[in-house]
Amino acid sequence: MDNFSPHKHPEVRAWCDAHNVALVFLPTYTSWLNWMEAEFAVVRYFALNGTDHRTHAEQVAAIGGYIRWRNDRSRPKTTIAANSKIRHPDYPFKAA
Repeated sequence: MDNFSPHKHPEVRAWCDAHNVALVFLPTYTSWLNWMEAEFAVVRYFALNGTDHRTHAEQVAAIGGYIRWRNDRSRPKTTIAANSKIRHPDYPFKAA
């Protein structure tokens, strides 16, 4: 996730600890490292590019159809950068 300050709030950290959630903060200007950003790009490519939906409902159906197709074929992501320095929220990233 990005370094938005509420993500680092003690209550957020406590909830994550209690629910076995590891927060991984990304350096500034590296949204391409965020897997969710990659998923948005894929939705745009497979469900929206080259289309001309006449209604919002058609567009929602196209996006929903892709997401259902993708979820049927997905596997959990595990051990993502398990030993990487990026997993430490206080790691001193340098702006490029």
